[in-house]
Amino acid sequence: MITVLVVFFFFILIGVPIGVTLGVAGIVGLVQIGGENFLLMAPKRFFEGLDLFTFMAMPFFILAGEIMNRAGITKKLAEFADALVGHLRGGLAHSNMIASVLFAGMTGAAVADTAAFGNTLVPAMVKEGYKRPFACAVTIAGSIIGPTIPPSNLMVIYGSLMGVSIAGLFAAGIIPGLLICAFCMALIAALGRRLNLPKSTHRFSLVKIFWSFRSSFLAIMMPGIILGGILFGIVTPTEAAAIAVLYALFLGVVVYRALCFADIVDMLIRTARITGIVFLIIASASILSWWMTFMQIPQKIAAFFLYLSSNPKVIIGLILLLLLIVGMFMDINAALIILAPVLGPLTTTIGMDPVHAGIMIVLALNISLMTPPVGACLFVMSSVTGEKIEAISYALIPFLLIEIAILFLVAYWQDLTLFIPRLLM
Repeated sequence: MITVLVVFFFFILIGVPIGVTLGVAGIVGLVQIGGENFLLMAPKRFFEGLDLFTFMAMPFFILAGEIMNRAGITKKLAEFADALVGHLRGGLAHSNMIASVLFAGMTGAAVADTAAFGNTLVPAMVKEGYKRPFACAVTIAGSIIGPTIPPSNLMVIYGSLMGVSIAGLFAAGIIPGLLICAFCMALIAALGRRLNLPKSTHRFSLVKIFWSFRSSFLAIMMPGIILGGILFGIVTPTEAAAIAVLYALFLGVVVYRALCFADIVDMLIRTARITGIVFLIIASASILSWWMTFMQIPQKIAAFFLYLSSNPKVIIGLILLLLLIVGMFMDINAALIILAPVLGPLTTTIGMDPVHAGIMIVLALNISLMTPPVGACLFVMSSVTGEKIEAISYALIPFLLIEIAILFLVAYWQDLTLFIPRLLM
């Protein structure tokens, strides 16, 4: 066991890609327990790790997000959000949060949200008089809504690995996502006068809301099509993802006429690259996960947690602490694939509902996207805007504390988290 851990952390420290690191560590584990004969299991586990029908939804959702960005639909959503709350002090910051909620129901990816609004809303906020680190922090804090409100690629992975209803996870993610938006907007309002946030010169206008809604109506319909189809059992998540791509293409090519053949080819290439990276991590992690199962590591970790305390509330706190710390140093897809088989049975042991436990784990890892040193959204925002990671991280502190508080609320208040799934049962 020590050898595998040494190899794993050594490769991470020297900067080897996480997909390769997981695969090599898993192979070392196989050799350690069974010699060269066990190496034959590596390719089998590699392909079986991807042999799940629900994983097909991921590239479709990624492509749908690419199309929405390239077709300018993101900008229309931002304009509608500005019409709703832009008249408030810190209006553009509030608009950023509302736009993140609208965008979340289309892509389910925080990094896509960060890149899209980092290119559009951050420059607009800076031009309006916001400090660049604050504008970046608001955008990153809102981007976490993306993989929390369905669809969410992390939920697809967790549901597929743990045999938990993906539709149930999608339904349970709605309230936590809306809570993040509401609490972050309350924080922006509280900071408004203290930071002297700009106040828009235009007043609240029902006419402006009507025209911006009319302009973005077809784009706003997309989350309803995706979620309604899944939650009411009309389509599977994979089918809904394919429909999302067709609908986004229809908007981009026929309605808005913003896409050409070259754009579509480029988006397909980008989708293939992103999907390839995620699938390499999943497949490689399946080798390491098999080794962990053989060595009974999940059972040992569960026994250790239960040794520390038999109180379910204390164990939930320990799980959250573990997830937040691991998420600071590891890609969240890899962290989920490694930790889900460990923490899933533990949450069942202490009596947590599988859907509730899944949302708790997914939300904790989502929050780690905004924490240094490995937070993906931090690096994307820094590369898009040119702002220093240190400055963005400092401005993020109040938003990070708010979202961690929401995480604990979700973790300890099961009835709140499962309210919507129970309505749909």
